[in-house]
Amino acid sequence: MTTIVVISGGLSQPSSTKLLADRLAAAVAREVGLRGERPEFRGVELRELAHDITNHLLTGFPAPPLAETITAVRSADAVIAVTPVFSASYSGLFKAFFDILDTDSLDGTPVLIAATGGSARHSLALEYAVRPLLAYLRATVMPTAVFAATGDFGDEDSAATLADRIDRAAGELADALSGTTGRRRIDPFAGPLSFEQLLGAQLGDQPTS
Repeated sequence: MTTIVVISGGLSQPSSTKLLADRLAAAVAREVGLRGERPEFRGVELRELAHDITNHLLTGFPAPPLAETITAVRSADAVIAVTPVFSASYSGLFKAFFDILDTDSLDGTPVLIAATGGSARHSLALEYAVRPLLAYLRATVMPTAVFAATGDFGDEDSAATLADRIDRAAGELADALSGTTGRRRIDPFAGPLSFEQLLGAQLGDQPTS
């Protein structure tokens, strides 16, 4: 059975990061199902492992829950990794978790990356921070990264654009798992963000974790 680990780096409860991770997992389950598979998902909320991650960084020895998570990531067929954006980059907890992984833990593993933040101006953190981090670990990072600003969960037009991007990224991950290049059904230029949205003029600049 195909196993997919869903890593959420959200710090708050409830968490928009966890919400985005759940939506991505649902979309991937649907896309993989269309290809004749029934994936099994394992959710990982890093906030629940924060103390264990810190202790492992200090001592080099993982507590049992963290050791189980590391093993699950190493053996996963695919990974969905979602982080909040703080100070124009991934969260410290998200980075710390990947710091404790062996450099070959994600070797060749398909990974879908995503992030949440207060405004669309933070979206490039996926390309200059998150993607290089996963590439360093030799993961196969999907071409489409998914960013969700605070307004994307409420505004109708933005929500539709986010849904299209989620579907596209989920299709890419499903294709990677099935070894196909599937025909893309989503127009990447459909529903582009306005200039004002890109500048974040109408949104706050505080990230939502």
